[in-house]
Amino acid sequence: MATVFFRGTYDEAFRLLVEARDYLAYREPSERAALSLDQRLAANREAMRLTSRLTQVMAWLLVRRAVQEGEISFEDALHTDRRLDGHRVCLMQVDDADTAPLPRGLKDLLGRSYRLYARVDRLDKAMGPMPACAKIGASHTTH
Repeated sequence: MATVFFRGTYDEAFRLLVEARDYLAYREPSERAALSLDQRLAANREAMRLTSRLTQVMAWLLVRRAVQEGEISFEDALHTDRRLDGHRVCLMQVDDADTAPLPRGLKDLLGRSYRLYARVDRLDKAMGPMPACAKIGASHTTH
């Protein structure tokens, strides 16, 4: 059952990653051209947030896959460097008034990436707290 759940989450994240790549490479540049300078800046900021969320989620999922395939131990996966990071940026959800001028495609990707990141964040927290030895060297993280 855990394998099916993991595979579904991994497939969802990968599909969203490919969709975001295609959007940012092909559709977003033409949509951005219609925006004001301030709106373009906001769109760029949110595109970076989208990229950050998906990068963090994929990295976390690849570590879980390594555990599942016996490449690393579960204890190794609990190390700070292998936990979900970027909470300050990735869990920030911009309200509708701030996203109103953003292209619809970007807003859709932002919403889906937020929900995916939040779900993976809950899974990461369910794994338990980081070991004390990992926290000592992790003062630079944003947990």
